[in-house]
Amino acid sequence: MAARSLWAVRRRVQRLLAASRGWLHPFSTATQRTAGEDCSSDDPPDELGPSLAERALKLKAVKLEKEVQDLTLRYQRAVADCENIRRRTQRCVEDAKIFGIQSFCKDLVEVADILEKTTECISEETEPGNEKLTLEKVFRGLSLLEAKLKSVFTKHGLEKMTPIGDKYDPHEHELVCHVPAGVGVQPGTVALVRQDGYKLHGRTIRLAQVEVAVESQRRL
Repeated sequence: MAARSLWAVRRRVQRLLAASRGWLHPFSTATQRTAGEDCSSDDPPDELGPSLAERALKLKAVKLEKEVQDLTLRYQRAVADCENIRRRTQRCVEDAKIFGIQSFCKDLVEVADILEKTTECISEETEPGNEKLTLEKVFRGLSLLEAKLKSVFTKHGLEKMTPIGDKYDPHEHELVCHVPAGVGVQPGTVALVRQDGYKLHGRTIRLAQVEVAVESQRRL
């Protein structure tokens, strides 16, 4: 009875072992297949790795080459634009140097016209022995010419300096000599103007030649 029971137990154990082997083999095979598929999808074989890397590098190289070509073209255009701007600016500067006094010259031409007409009028209407009439015509012509010239100077910012009585300034005055200070003349001031000085828009363009008053003992 005990032997029969032991034999039955052994049989049951063997059946269970056989059944368990049958279950494990299919599971292990499927597991291996799944693992193989996962490896084939995620981790490509070694021989495919270099070709994919090379393709990626080639694509990147092509992209960089296009960027270099685009940047080179932009650079060339920028250089050409800068050169054109430089040439235009240089041309404008040269034109400004040449034609900057065009308006001033145009007004001076009117002064020349007055001088020419005055000269012609005097030469045509001069009568022998009538010097007074001739001098009057010359005076009227010169007065008209002076007025026109002053108008042109004022229009263009050219101003004549009148430094008599002003304190001597080496930036505006050219000292010719010293003279003794007279009545009402302070030492160190301009007593006499030998040649007028001029300013253009406030900037001195010609110094005035002056005589400066000093005390008698300091006369040079």
